Amino acid sequence: MPIEGTSSRVLHVDLESGASRVLLFEGRPHHLGGSGLAAALYDAYGLPESPASDPRQPLIFAIGPLSGFFPLMSKVVCGFRSPYTGEWAESHAGGRLALSLRFAGYDALMITGRARTLSCLVVGSRRLEIHDVHYLRGQDVFTSGKYLRRYGKESSGHRSTVRIGPAGERGVTFACANVDSFRHFGRLGAGAVMGGKNLKALVVTGDSGIELPEGRDYPKLYKEVYQSVTGTDMMQKYHDLGTAENLLVLNELKALPWRNLQATTDPAIDGISGERFAEQLLLRQTACAGCPVGCIHIGLLRQQFARDHEFLYKQVSYDYEPIFAQGSMLGLTNASDVLALLDETEKLGLDCMSAGVALAWVAEAFEKGVVTEKETLGPVHFGNVATFVAALHHLANGTSEFWQALGKGVLYAADIYGGADFACVLGQEMAGYATGEVYFVSQALGFRHSHLDSGGYAYDQSAKDKDVDKAVRHLLDDEYKRLTINCMVACLFARKAYPPERLQEALASLGMRAEADALPESGRAMQALRWSLKFRTGFRPENVRIPKRFTEVVTWKGPMDVDYMDAVRQAYTSELYRMVVDAAREA
Repeated sequence: MPIEGTSSRVLHVDLESGASRVLLFEGRPHHLGGSGLAAALYDAYGLPESPASDPRQPLIFAIGPLSGFFPLMSKVVCGFRSPYTGEWAESHAGGRLALSLRFAGYDALMITGRARTLSCLVVGSRRLEIHDVHYLRGQDVFTSGKYLRRYGKESSGHRSTVRIGPAGERGVTFACANVDSFRHFGRLGAGAVMGGKNLKALVVTGDSGIELPEGRDYPKLYKEVYQSVTGTDMMQKYHDLGTAENLLVLNELKALPWRNLQATTDPAIDGISGERFAEQLLLRQTACAGCPVGCIHIGLLRQQFARDHEFLYKQVSYDYEPIFAQGSMLGLTNASDVLALLDETEKLGLDCMSAGVALAWVAEAFEKGVVTEKETLGPVHFGNVATFVAALHHLANGTSEFWQALGKGVLYAADIYGGADFACVLGQEMAGYATGEVYFVSQALGFRHSHLDSGGYAYDQSAKDKDVDKAVRHLLDDEYKRLTINCMVACLFARKAYPPERLQEALASLGMRAEADALPESGRAMQALRWSLKFRTGFRPENVRIPKRFTEVVTWKGPMDVDYMDAVRQAYTSELYRMVVDAAREA
């Protein structure tokens, strides 16, 4: 079906009643899609004054106006109130979901309410079913996936499955939602939101079609974009070694966190470098639907069963962030050990970054006697993968008060048991870039508390001075540029392929001239709306802690300049308040 008019087609499903309706949500030239559409829907239908745990809060999956029409427009924005922070949040994932939603005829799926039993929601262009899957309670992500393949199997076209593991069912605040085995809505607890709604899984069947625009503009532009990403070296890094290439680079820069950020470089990096994974463990590369690059690297894990000396072979995806979080951060220096730990994390349905950083804090706390086996139920040691595997299961299943507390975040547990000074938390458990002051402020105060909000890590590496105003302007402007991409919704790896003028050209080629003309102004408006929602749901930048560990970091530039970091933080805080106040005044 063609994209017509200026409204977004949104399917709203209430799990409590089982009722559904299709909304023609007006204002696409203003909200655009993706991140903007999710925020606009929450602004219209969310409950900012109610807690994040209220089942009436919407869980939103949104694609953009270019999804399904251009290469690398392969992501979906998941918008929700985070059980980790309580605030409006986003997580992004690839896989087949974006094209499945497009071919099902929806720009967004909005889910409210709590199902009476553990359920699977099946959505298509001509179907909506809620199935009782109580028999999947406690089952891991991959076991559940095998059962869920029966749903929508008779439909032709794209089919995507989003499911949670035991961690999501239990409400671990950094539980993730697995998308098509190798992609994830990973950060800030989308999996726990699904668990709170008694939603074990979502299956979207793209059982319809779309009409392509007539004329020469669209096919000409499509060909230009396709050739730019496949006929040049623009995307070569992501296809070859992938982001795992960054491990050696950051380790050499003294910017790779090791052993809970007690160090930023280690000569043992060779054992877990991207090159080592490629040489010894790389099985194949695959791609999200609609992407010609193939940046998803799948490693082959071989595990032997001692009782019968037989081997089990598993496929495990990896890239830079998982290797940092469950490799260097834990002092693991064997690539196979990292894959083994990632495989357990996947099955349990935990965000790999938050889980890895959480276990790194436990290992240091155990090492320093802050916690003992009384709390951890067993030893947890840097460099010992077996102790981390056992700890993961305790974390996902909440087998003691300590592990239940840790399931609410490292700082939550540290405030109870001690060790807050060495908690590696910047709004949420840190990403793997110990590059310096601007990045630490960027993740701590950024909208998603993510390295993907803006290129703060890149700014640290390129800045020649310590100009506070310049740093803050970079954070705000780079966030805006990324947001326009996230409203379309493209993979952020495609930023060079889709500068703002190219996005406008793409929209115009699809007949969306109002959206094209409004893009710069609407992008700024959606940036302000997202921040307004975050503030309305409890965010206060002055209350965000940057633990002492981040002041002790030493990189290639030397020790941290704490005064500079504080100045950037204060200036960034002022700009965020100004943006929200200005938006309220204009409204």
